[in-house]
Amino acid sequence: MHLKIRDLHIVLILFIALNSYSQDKFNIQGGKDSYTLSFKLMSNLIIIPIEVNGTVLNFLLDTGVDNSLLLNLELKDSLNLKNAEQIRLRGLGEGEYLEAVKSRNNTLKLGKIFNNKHMVYAIYSKEFDLSSRLGIDVNGIIGGDLFRDFIVEVNYSSKRIKFSNPDTYNYKKCKRCEGFDLHFYKNKPYIYATVDVGKEIPVKLLIDSGGSDALWLFDQSSIDISVPENHFNDYLGRGLSGNIYGKRSKIKKISLGNYTLTDANVAYPNFNSIEDAYIHKGRNGSIGSEILKRFLIIYDYPNKKLTIKRPSKYYKEPFLYNMSGMELAYNGSKLVKERQTALLDTEGSNSNNHATVQLLYSYIYALKPSYRIVDLREDSPAALAGLLKGDILIKINGNAIYNYKLQDIIYLFSSKEGKKIKLLVERNGKELLYEFRLKKML
Repeated sequence: MHLKIRDLHIVLILFIALNSYSQDKFNIQGGKDSYTLSFKLMSNLIIIPIEVNGTVLNFLLDTGVDNSLLLNLELKDSLNLKNAEQIRLRGLGEGEYLEAVKSRNNTLKLGKIFNNKHMVYAIYSKEFDLSSRLGIDVNGIIGGDLFRDFIVEVNYSSKRIKFSNPDTYNYKKCKRCEGFDLHFYKNKPYIYATVDVGKEIPVKLLIDSGGSDALWLFDQSSIDISVPENHFNDYLGRGLSGNIYGKRSKIKKISLGNYTLTDANVAYPNFNSIEDAYIHKGRNGSIGSEILKRFLIIYDYPNKKLTIKRPSKYYKEPFLYNMSGMELAYNGSKLVKERQTALLDTEGSNSNNHATVQLLYSYIYALKPSYRIVDLREDSPAALAGLLKGDILIKINGNAIYNYKLQDIIYLFSSKEGKKIKLLVERNGKELLYEFRLKKML
């Protein structure tokens, strides 16, 4: 999955054998038929709080993964993982297998939703770091394990998810609804859509709510799918097994039933980055959350159905991409000296008995976020200006970088062609100023 802060990407497609246990099931406390949970939407991605063995963590809700993952093994002791055993995993990316821990019989709680016998995989590697790419702490990923036990309604407009008991759920009549069959391969959901690549063709796509791109297509997965001439090479994200690179372009349109989106972003990942994904010969790519967020969606894994209920408030947003060529990540916190102002009323202190006000200043030190460049597209505006991987951002257009959220910075880089960007960065203990203008590649 390509997680982007608009263009910050993280690819999360795993091929892990499913170990099912009848006791490993999510339920709603009190036998209720449904439960609604609020979520944070970060870079198009759904982040929800989950309590694991008494410790509250942030999880990415990802239909592109089957089992539940923990991504910070430093938490292992405080989480008190049960029945742990060492294993090796492999995911997308140009790297090797990862050392991990498989643990059964853990207690997970999402508000009033609970599971006392849940199996999780805890990953050793610190290279796959969702927190730095999103700018907030994210300690895990949950997907198919949760979707299998409920009918899940995702409302991106209100940022709420409703989990319902499949045995008591009733579909309401809906004139604007579009229904689709879900097809499963290795317990992951796929849907058929239509794309226009010079001509309209049907494609089978993984539904990847953990991927913040709009659309991925696999080059040569169909006789009609190939990388168009109008494209540029780019870093697509970080998979469990390493970096993912490929080519970016635009597609004329993608249609989901009667809903059609035009001029959508599309990425063509390099084969050596996603070789394992080609195991499924019928797959043509993935549909990510840049498209999914444009609808209110009902996932019905038990009945193998997906329903688009209506467009969300994001439906008419343009498809943007990062025109700077820089990929940024959270670089930890730094102490920043801040001035605070207080007013002192000194009424009656002068000879005319007039009120006077004195400004008093004090200073405090606060921890503020910092960001660094982790990847740089060749011949991009930022690269041609002289910026380098590893540079730490200090100011952007004269404003302190810690006043921005990471996704706000990337949105700025995606906003308007020709916009002037001035960056003050720290490199080897020195402050350097660079300037460039955003430039469209497509």
